[in-house]
Parts: sequence; C-alpha cells; structure tokens
Amino acid sequence: MISVLFAVLTAISNGSASVLQRRAASTVPDSDALHLSLIRHLLRQRVWLAGIGLVIVAAICQAIALATGAIAVVQPIFVIELPVTLLIASYVFRSRLPGSAWLGVAAVTSGLALGLGAASPGGGTETVDPIAWVPALIITLGVEVVLIGAAQRVRGNPRAALFGLAAAVGYALTAALLKDAVSRIEDGAGVVALLSAWQLYATAVAGIGALFLLQNALQAGSLVASQPMLTLGDALISITYGVTLFGENVRTGWWLVPELIGVALITAGCLELARSPLASGTAPPKPRVR
Repeated sequence: MISVLFAVLTAISNGSASVLQRRAASTVPDSDALHLSLIRHLLRQRVWLAGIGLVIVAAICQAIALATGAIAVVQPIFVIELPVTLLIASYVFRSRLPGSAWLGVAAVTSGLALGLGAASPGGGTETVDPIAWVPALIITLGVEVVLIGAAQRVRGNPRAALFGLAAAVGYALTAALLKDAVSRIEDGAGVVALLSAWQLYATAVAGIGALFLLQNALQAGSLVASQPMLTLGDALISITYGVTLFGENVRTGWWLVPELIGVALITAGCLELARSPLASGTAPPKPRVR
C-alpha cells in the first residue's frame, strides 16, 4: 500500500529529526522555555536546522500517506520511528545495539502489528463536515491549555512528559487537518481548492505550534519522559480523530484485550529504546585501543 510506504518514510524522517532536535534543544537554558528566545537559540545550530529539513521531508511524505489511506492506519505506524532511528544511528556510529535495545525494537514492532491487527482500522470518509470541526477544535484547545498549564507548574521529566503529550495532541490535530485539506485535490477540485481551504492554513498553525511544544518537551527533560508520550499520544489521539471526524472504524469488544496488550508492548519498548545514548543524539563511547 502506498499509504503504508509513505507512513514508514515519515516515521524514519520524524525519528531522525527528533534525535537531532533533542541534541540541539538540550543546550538551551531553562529560562528560555516557552519564549521566542528558545527558537532564536536553536536557529543558530546547524544540527537543529538539519532536523527541520527532515521535518519538511516528513510532512510531504505524511501528506501523501494521508491522501491515500485512513488516518487510523497511517498515524499509528509512526510508532516505529524510534526503533528505526536507533537502527540507523547504530550503523552510522558503528555501535552495536545492546540486547535490551533489540528487545525494545521487538516490543514496539510486535505491539504495533498486534494493535493494528486487532483494531483493523479502515473505512470512513475523506472529508470532514465543517460543523464537526467546531467542537473538535474547542475540545483540543481546552486539552492543550490544561496540559501546558500543568507543565508550567513542574520541572524535569514530568514537564517533558506533559509537553510531549501536548505536542502529540498538536501533531494529531495537524494530521487530521492535513488529511481534510488534501482531500480537496482528491475530489477533483484541484490545487486552487486546496489553497483556498482553511484547513491547509490551520494545518500550518497547528504544526508550528506542535513543533514549538516538542522543542520545550525535549529541552525540559530526558527522551525517556517525552518520547513515549509523544509517540503513543499521537497514535491514540489520531485514531480518535479518525473515528469521530472521519467516521473510520476500529474493532472493540474483546478485541480491546489484544489492542491494550499491543499498547503495553509499544510503551515498554519505547521506554527501553529511549534510554539508549543513540536516542539522545549522542554516540556511545568507543573502547580505547591499547
């Protein structure tokens, strides 16, 4: 499937971008959190700009994936971004992944396969009734306000986790808006209809906001705290948007048991993988030659 292929390419680009951005954001002082000075500091770092380049590549691949597949199928695939990135990083740094990291890779991939297989998402419409966006946007904004407010009251990893979840909400909203926007082309209305759709510009606003929240998550604490919230939050919230806005279907009933097992496996795998030095954008120390 074209949508699955481009979803995988999106995951690779996003995962690599997160590592580069984490490496840059970790040098920003706490006083710059939630200030424009955070972005000014990052703009001076080439590694962060490289990460932004990969974000742009990911956005293009994601648009193609969403235009050709259901959001409840495409977005959950992005949970593989961390294991794929670690595999690439281990090759680049010529460092073997420890056995625990391989277990993490196996947990994430098997959890994704189990969860998607049990949920069997699909169906739905390509566009959203404009009226349906009103309560969706109001609820999303309310959730973001609560998460950001809570994040400002704590420090360290709890703050990173809350900002990571807030970024996940933003990215899930971005995906839903993007899918609704690109459907204008699918309807045969052409590029002009796409450029005149408010969803396209709302996608840009939501995406920039999510990116800003992600930088704060990466700056606030470790990847172990932010990555699972970002990865799982994006997948689960996107499925919610798919079901409520696009009318997509997922299996419930006793199927929830294997679905929850899949989520648990993905969570455990992400926590294990996020502990790796490679995930933080640093190469592990090489053994001394005697």
